[in-house]
Amino acid sequence: MVAKAAAGTDQPKPSQAAATAVTGLAVKAFAQAGDASHDAAVARALAFIKAQTFPNGSFVPDPAGSLGNYVAASVAMGLAALDRPDELPMLEHTVEWLRQNQWDHTEGLASTKDWYGGAGYGNWGRPDLSNTQLLLDALHDAGVSQDDPAVQRALAFVTRTQNLKATNPSSWAQSGNDDGGFVYTPANGGESFASEDAGEGRYGEKLPAGTPRTLRSYGSMTYAGLKSLLYAGLSPDDPRVKAARGWIALHWGFDANPGLGTQGLYYYRHAMARALAVNGERAIVDAQGKAHDWRAELIESLLAAQRPDGSWVNATSRWQEDKPELVTAYALLALEEALKAPTPPSPAPPAR
Repeated sequence: MVAKAAAGTDQPKPSQAAATAVTGLAVKAFAQAGDASHDAAVARALAFIKAQTFPNGSFVPDPAGSLGNYVAASVAMGLAALDRPDELPMLEHTVEWLRQNQWDHTEGLASTKDWYGGAGYGNWGRPDLSNTQLLLDALHDAGVSQDDPAVQRALAFVTRTQNLKATNPSSWAQSGNDDGGFVYTPANGGESFASEDAGEGRYGEKLPAGTPRTLRSYGSMTYAGLKSLLYAGLSPDDPRVKAARGWIALHWGFDANPGLGTQGLYYYRHAMARALAVNGERAIVDAQGKAHDWRAELIESLLAAQRPDGSWVNATSRWQEDKPELVTAYALLALEEALKAPTPPSPAPPAR
């Protein structure tokens, strides 16, 4: 397990809950493998999760820190993959916790505010796309309808995270390059780790004087954004979906997280696999017109990086990717997405 205390991005309050979140992801990986030989491991994992997250019969995923949304989403995904009637009450508790901790009108936010619909590091931390995509992952895996208010609120937040002038009125997007990619958060004027990595400042505050403030799109958040749009029911013809896929065509590849190099590489691969699976196409055509069998390429990339003991680890330690427990869970889940039978893209929904 990942036993070391961890803090969410830019959140000062450390948490001991990382092990619970990683265990939830491992449960999902075991469940999707469909092998009864893993039953004993799953039983031990569930016992650990229950001991950590259900004190006194109530669901409190992270009472001492900031990783509650990550814990709840990871646990929900694991429970949903198990699909066991005995675990349904726990899954329902977890989904309800996620709903209650989404930023919405209950905190006095209007739907036009940049925090509205997002999830973050608890009620004292601003929402971001990383937390919000995990919220939507969990709701999707739990079978929550695309029309559910929580899903549609999250869609409003995700839309404000995209570098797309036609649908995002945020000032940073209106002055940006309109490339269709996604940034870390639109909250409080917007942030991007790719802007930080490029020396422009996470908030674009280091751009030359007189330059309109812009934020750079990057890979992991763009796949998180595309996946979220599709989970919320948008059709392939929606301009937000088309723009995101256009960005992906320009930045195709598995060996780097575009905009961040090897930072968050396995998080990127996991988000990529889920996004491309729900996208429904067998091949992705890049900007040069070359078709890529994304499943075969992803599998090849992951197998080439696997260590002799069967694990994966990232030499770049940011976001705890030097921890083989976490990175191996990401890699296994990405492989499982690639190995699932392809499904055709969803038809366009009827006009409303």
